Amino acid sequence: MSETRHYVYLVRPRRPGFRETMTEQEREIIDRHFDHLKARHDRGRLLLAGPCLDASFGLVVFEADSEEEAREFMDLDPAVREGIFYAELHPFHVALAPHR
Repeated sequence: MSETRHYVYLVRPRRPGFRETMTEQEREIIDRHFDHLKARHDRGRLLLAGPCLDASFGLVVFEADSEEEAREFMDLDPAVREGIFYAELHPFHVALAPHR
């Protein structure tokens, strides 16, 4: 098994004003997006996730054993898969974090 690494993926809504104009279907996708992140968190592999308060983007900082695993986690995010968010994956170095 390879060494655990950190990654970040940024998500951006595909339209301005997304938060204020979400449809019921989009709200359901956002609920599944949250469940997707929570499952990783419950396994101890998600360090931080949340939206910017100005709704310009959200970020997800997490552990993965490979870039392929990281990309799969991002691509399986319901909000990314259903096309309501753009997503970009980046390797990430956690310099400081809460004690675990």
